[in-house]
Amino acid sequence: MGFAPRRLPAASAAAPGWHDRCSVVVRNPNRREDHLDQTTLLPAPAVADPSQPTASAALREAEMRTLAEPTGRAGLLARVLFGVMDLAYGKALDLRKFVVLELVARVPYQAWENVAYVAISHRQRSPAFARRIFEYVREARAAQDNEQWHLFILQELIERRAVRRSFLLFGVLPQLLAFGYYHISWLLYVLNPRWSYTLNADFEAHAERSYMRFVHEHPELDAEPWSSAHARDYGAYDNVGDLLRRIALDERAHRVASLQKIEASRFALMQAEGQR
Repeated sequence: MGFAPRRLPAASAAAPGWHDRCSVVVRNPNRREDHLDQTTLLPAPAVADPSQPTASAALREAEMRTLAEPTGRAGLLARVLFGVMDLAYGKALDLRKFVVLELVARVPYQAWENVAYVAISHRQRSPAFARRIFEYVREARAAQDNEQWHLFILQELIERRAVRRSFLLFGVLPQLLAFGYYHISWLLYVLNPRWSYTLNADFEAHAERSYMRFVHEHPELDAEPWSSAHARDYGAYDNVGDLLRRIALDERAHRVASLQKIEASRFALMQAEGQR
């Protein structure tokens, strides 16, 4: 696409202050997943709000913060998924690859929603507990919707660029990846929700960093205006660079939400209910 990359910042380049303005911080020094940094503070921004678009300065600060964070080692399943995608689409980042990412990103939330509905049916005699499970359903739906807006926006950007896409690579293979990822997420959630949440956190961390790195490597995106009917539902941003930064922040929000649920998994809730 003719983009000229620029160099990534050093860790000291992260602008101060953005972390302090975040409303939620997760510290989890006791988690057992060895691929998660035990000392990392994870700012948890809310997902995009169409009524309150994020300011450009805050988005650029978030970019520096994300790129300055050390990259943890993802779990085995996540590394396999990333490896398959790199093998099929190359390691270089582009909008077509982001479309595949977003197609796959929706499916864990669909899997969790389906499992939760089964759990609600089984717990119908405990209305209070069933209601708490339903809150998880609502969160999963909201995350799906957010990922779906990402997909709509990226598809539109590609169509405007008239980028050619192979039917097999960008039509068939993404569906196969999504199908496999759905069933893995579903099975892990049934066996132990922590495993599924950890896998999703790995995936969302990868997506967040990929978007921020892509924008950083392509400063010309900041000079490309963005106007779309989707702005009414996602939020209005002046340029494509800020738009992709906002999408990256959504991925961060999903990542932190998954990490939070690792400590408040379905089994923990059931145990709490049983003690009442």
